[in-house]
Amino acid sequence: MARFTVASVFERNVREARELRDLFDLLEECAQAMGFRYFALTHHVDFATLSSGGVRLHNYPIEWQDWFDARSLGRLDPIHRASHVTSHGFTWTQVPKLIQLTSGDRHILEQARRIGIGNGFTVPAHVPGEFSGSCSFAVRPSDDFPEDHVLVAQLVGGLAFETARRLANTRHAPRTGQPMTDRQRDCVLWAARGKTDWEISQILGVSHETVIQHLKHARERYGVQKRAHLAVMALFDGSISFADIFMR
Repeated sequence: MARFTVASVFERNVREARELRDLFDLLEECAQAMGFRYFALTHHVDFATLSSGGVRLHNYPIEWQDWFDARSLGRLDPIHRASHVTSHGFTWTQVPKLIQLTSGDRHILEQARRIGIGNGFTVPAHVPGEFSGSCSFAVRPSDDFPEDHVLVAQLVGGLAFETARRLANTRHAPRTGQPMTDRQRDCVLWAARGKTDWEISQILGVSHETVIQHLKHARERYGVQKRAHLAVMALFDGSISFADIFMR
């Protein structure tokens, strides 16, 4: 199967997925088509203590899951930590360039190889207001790494994680009956940047009372009382972004 045909077929089939088991089967088939033995789509949380809200699909050896969970490595695993400092996929051989590895990190990677998990490729997944996560593909230690399928794995990993979010309904961002008005959004954005009501009025060229009313109505839409909570809610539902706040 041609490289990009793998991603195309996966994209077409994943649209029809109705439950996480469907996604598991599609990922297992796609991983093999790309030349990988394993896949792992997971939120970076401690599943031994998490009551709800996280997704984990993988076909790693059960011995690895047991060893991993017994040490609560969901947030400490070096591959997971490396995915927090980049938005693009990376091979596991690149991890020492992304984060500083401790002796404990090296022990984790050595244990993975002992259990049968060799080199891999990880696609980070970051959505504000949700657990960070990733989708990884890996080979056995004795297998050749399919370098020519890395770009395809990047595409498949992103599609797979978004499908997992849809199927598991992990997007729990608050929704209001109506979106904020443009002026309300402007006021919320400047408030999130740390400006006072009076400063916002000067920036936007409106009265102080007008700003107060805009923020009041915005809080009512979200059902919150504090302006800090208002900014968080607006971030969660995508009305404003971190790039907006920091003017990047």
